[in-house]
Amino acid sequence: MDSTDPRCIHAQAITTGAAKANRAVLNNLITLYSKSNLRPDAVRVFQSIPSPNVVSWTALTSAFSNSPLSFHHFISMLRHPSRILPNAHTLTSLLKTCATLPALAFGVQLHCIAVKLGFCSQLFTGSALVSLYFRNGLLDDAKKVFDEMSVRDAVCFSAVIVGFAQNSKPIDALSCFVEMRRSGVMSNMVSVSGALRAASDMAMLEQSRIIHGHGVVTGLNLNVVVGSALIDGYGKCGLVGNARVVFDELEMELNIVGWNAMMAGHAQQGEHDNVIELFTRMEERGMVPDEYSFLATLTAFYNAGLVEETEIWLRRMKEEYSLEPCLEHYTCLVGALGKAGCLEEAERIALTIPFKPDAALWRVLLSKCAYHVNMDIAWRMSDRLLEINPMDDSAYAILANAYASAGRWDEVREVWKRMKDKKVRKEGGRSWIEALGKVHVFFAGDRRHERTDEIYAKLAELMEEIEKLGYVPVWAEMLHEVEEKEKKKALWYHSEKLALAFGLLNGTAPPGKALRIVKNLRICRDCHEAFKYISRLVEREIIVRDVNRYHRFLNGSCNCGDQW
Repeated sequence: MDSTDPRCIHAQAITTGAAKANRAVLNNLITLYSKSNLRPDAVRVFQSIPSPNVVSWTALTSAFSNSPLSFHHFISMLRHPSRILPNAHTLTSLLKTCATLPALAFGVQLHCIAVKLGFCSQLFTGSALVSLYFRNGLLDDAKKVFDEMSVRDAVCFSAVIVGFAQNSKPIDALSCFVEMRRSGVMSNMVSVSGALRAASDMAMLEQSRIIHGHGVVTGLNLNVVVGSALIDGYGKCGLVGNARVVFDELEMELNIVGWNAMMAGHAQQGEHDNVIELFTRMEERGMVPDEYSFLATLTAFYNAGLVEETEIWLRRMKEEYSLEPCLEHYTCLVGALGKAGCLEEAERIALTIPFKPDAALWRVLLSKCAYHVNMDIAWRMSDRLLEINPMDDSAYAILANAYASAGRWDEVREVWKRMKDKKVRKEGGRSWIEALGKVHVFFAGDRRHERTDEIYAKLAELMEEIEKLGYVPVWAEMLHEVEEKEKKKALWYHSEKLALAFGLLNGTAPPGKALRIVKNLRICRDCHEAFKYISRLVEREIIVRDVNRYHRFLNGSCNCGDQW
């Protein structure tokens, strides 16, 4: 007789008479049956209760969590002649179901009930509401619920930190983490991993290190979830070596998420040998690679420009591992082919894959057409991008760049006219660098920084010195025909150059320390060329994370091989 089988426990309750005399026993049986995935039995037990109370109904709705049936049972409770009202546990369980399904409309109605019954300020109900609104992208509503809670614990703060991080609001997530620490609330693996995700999304290395230090002090750094977030965070900051140190410390405990994060870190740098080595070791440990393992592998080959290997591993994924490639996997193949100049073949594959190509795929191919100055395919790719989103500024900007590279200024003007007629606004380029405990953001031609005069003087000095080393401006990055003097100034004052000049000012960063810059768009070819020379001039490593990949400038060269 299995003492953990709910049917055995139920039989014993019937034999002893407890099933008739004690409603609490039956309530407990409902929960036990649902945990054993025996929901029909749970319903039969519930129906045998002469006068179900709120605990009985809560057990029943919880038995069908993550299913619309839980809503059906909840409505039945409200309509029951005994007029039973839900308690905080009932609403919390239902709100979690609303967040999972998702079912926002029903969740809003539950919020109204929670307000009437005074449960919004209770920890579990409030946290569930916060998670529901964040899951549906309603950040202001989530924050309002959080702010109105009189008492907030680690669960509430974690919900907000993770919610902001998942909704691409890293600064808000980190601010909430700081507020939590100042409030004296202990952090947990969820809040720490959420804060690490936020810091890594902004490539804020110093913040990642501070949170890592906090993890060491609290002992959370040995947690698998936090460890995986640390690996992912250091990888996204371009510090694959640091990520590998954390990985080696936790290797025996890590699950496939941690292994995939480590492979992804190497993949972003195009270090395909390291990715394959990890893939092999992972299999030797008995782990089964998943679609993310293959995405990291294919990304590594794509970034390294290895077409044949990309094709082989995509085929292995299907034939040897019985995994169906997703759109992201095919995008790696299209990108690798485009990088190699096989643009017609890349377009053919994009049109024949078993998925409808998204904007990311067409944008990759458009960028490769611009690099290889293939205007016929570039124009088609631009049109395909605009079919998906007529307001996509990148479709115009990349195409104009391609025409400018070819010196076809009439077509450049036509692209900009077309963009203006459609009232499409180009996204402004911005770059940021973390220094002295703060994130400093720059726009092109920016003069808002308190050290503006020093920044511009330093930049002028750098540009004059690298010209002596042989740097020649990439005039094609100027999308308008202007005088050479104006061209030079316009190229000088790009946001990434201003960020770099600030990083090289006295007192900004320790001598010899690598400079890390993040840009929201693709780094332009002129800045790329200038950074190669500057890395040689100042004898410093410069790492730039743009929208496509990491660029590691050292001794006059970049690890991307001048293709990105």
